[in-house]
Amino acid sequence: MARRFATRVTVSGTTFVRELDGILEYRLNTNGLQILLTQDPNAPVAGFMVTYHVGSRNEAIGYTGATHLLEHLMFKGSKNFNKENKKTIWEILETKGALVNATTWNDRTNYFEVMPKEHLGTAITLEADRMRHAHIREEDRQSEMTVVRNEFERGENNPMEALDKQIWALAYEAHPYHHSTIGWRSDIEKVPIARLKQFYDDFYWPDNATVSIVGGFDVKEALAMIVKEFGKHSKKKGDYLAMYTEEPNQEGERRATVARAGNTDLVGIAHKVPAAVHSDIPALIILALILADGKTSRLYRTLVDSALAIDVSTNCYQFHDPSLLITYATLASRTPHQKIEELVKDAYRAIALKGVSSTELNRAKRSIRTYIASLRDGPYAFLSALNEQIAAGDWTRFVTFPKKLVQVSAKDVQRVARQYLIDDQSTVGWFKALPQI
Repeated sequence: MARRFATRVTVSGTTFVRELDGILEYRLNTNGLQILLTQDPNAPVAGFMVTYHVGSRNEAIGYTGATHLLEHLMFKGSKNFNKENKKTIWEILETKGALVNATTWNDRTNYFEVMPKEHLGTAITLEADRMRHAHIREEDRQSEMTVVRNEFERGENNPMEALDKQIWALAYEAHPYHHSTIGWRSDIEKVPIARLKQFYDDFYWPDNATVSIVGGFDVKEALAMIVKEFGKHSKKKGDYLAMYTEEPNQEGERRATVARAGNTDLVGIAHKVPAAVHSDIPALIILALILADGKTSRLYRTLVDSALAIDVSTNCYQFHDPSLLITYATLASRTPHQKIEELVKDAYRAIALKGVSSTELNRAKRSIRTYIASLRDGPYAFLSALNEQIAAGDWTRFVTFPKKLVQVSAKDVQRVARQYLIDDQSTVGWFKALPQI
């Protein structure tokens, strides 16, 4: 995907919006479907993704996990592609060498296929069919509920996932980032099929979706196929249900302890950071890399090299709404939780007070350049990265954001550490492993 092509064409039923770094944006005139196309005529494969602008942030108590459960149900068949007529997605595409899957997260859901390019039309037809004609049936809910519940239980048995879930639930009192994408167990088990159908009808429409194609395809032919298949759907009648809940200001440190059977002790420290499109996010990402990216990072040298911890990571999440920067440390045997917490906070304070060196800054930027190169390493990598920017609210960040990362200065890093890594704005979590009986 190193070479970039931008063959702008005119196709009846679509409106060209703009081109940016080889990505063509169109709109479907009849229903507002957003279309993003990146062509490489020499590629033997094509990637196709439908990103719905709905995720767990659009759920509420009683139907948490609805987006994820619907993801499972939408593979159970649709009007023209189902097991009854022996035209399931698996029989039609996987048998032809396609990679077929879907993912759900806080701000989006996507369905995708990566396949030999001659089968792109089939993927377009199939995804258009289940956009508005998916089978949402009680018998499928019952069977898939047990699959999803097993996923939930695996997460509960993973110390890191269990602690992470607790930290997000404590950091957010009001905003739906409070609950994880998989939902609460009782909602998974008991949500009525009528509620899932309502959720589907609330959000799964062309004017709440983005279609992306990457790789080997003809732009004119692809647009014509999208017009033919997705143009069958109208835009939604009425407004979408807005997610208008804002998290109130935090007034003091919050703490949680998860104590359960296990063999791993953990410490997690989270701080609120702005939404993905905020101008401070590039500096916060560089800060996270300086803290815990690789064996020369500050926290690795402080915690792992000293044998106090066996692993450490820091991640700045980039979501549609204000999110979290979190550091996790996996403790070595007999290391006190309090010791790790103090050392992490000391590292934060040191950067806020004294800043970072040019060596640290340059090392972080080298890591960023490697990551940026990986974003175009094949159709799925490209689609996945583009999808996250769509979810954040601005797909053009896929092109513009890397430049902002390499422009971050040492003063920027010190400033955001001082502004956001404040104890009174933190959520601290400890996982204490109890003896297994």
